[in-house]
Amino acid sequence: MRAVASTPAIPRHVAIIMDGNGRWAKKRMQPRLFGHRAGAESLRAVLRACRDHGVEFLTVYAFSTENWVRPEDEVSGLMSLLKTFLKKDEHELHENQVRLRVTGRIRDLPEAVRTELERVMAATRAYTQGQLILALSYGGRAEIADAVQAIAWEVKEGGLLPDAVDEATIAQRLYLPDVPDPDFMIRTSGECRLSNFLLWELSYAEFYFTDTLWPDFREKEFAKALEEYARRQRRYGAPS
Repeated sequence: MRAVASTPAIPRHVAIIMDGNGRWAKKRMQPRLFGHRAGAESLRAVLRACRDHGVEFLTVYAFSTENWVRPEDEVSGLMSLLKTFLKKDEHELHENQVRLRVTGRIRDLPEAVRTELERVMAATRAYTQGQLILALSYGGRAEIADAVQAIAWEVKEGGLLPDAVDEATIAQRLYLPDVPDPDFMIRTSGECRLSNFLLWELSYAEFYFTDTLWPDFREKEFAKALEEYARRQRRYGAPS
């Protein structure tokens, strides 16, 4: 993904809530899945833009733990679209040496989808030019709960003292502890909330909200967002 060296004005890790597919489709009097297909094209465009601008990590909110309550035909369509994305775009991951990873409760996914994900993740594991991270069956609260549960078992078994539990202890037991926290979070479609996305990891990220619906969010919109990020001063609680 890294075609150029990252600079302080470029976020090392960008996280995106890809919102607005349904509204985009509704405007065109099409089913929601039509919008999800168009949204997949935006993901391809943003992945290319990350490579061109030197962004090393891209995490996208592809399917939340709450999304399982959506109509069955939409869920199955999204799972089918994910398999198509993996098969159609795997060659670009190889060509650009980009590693594919998943954050979330991957065990909840249909077996066929899980098998395909695990295959592509294994095939790209050694790549070091960037990482595409799909948040699938993901919830920020679920991630923290899973981390706390792991810590509770360690304490119960005597491998960890309660007094030793601190922020680092929790961070090390999140789904992808080796991935740096996002520097920049983008949400499309005009909504201004986190929707249970990376609640721990986004503590000090810069946020960017745009009215643009996700299927219309392509390279130019991404570059515009990066320009805004470059104007920000990140202080991490220090005085201005």
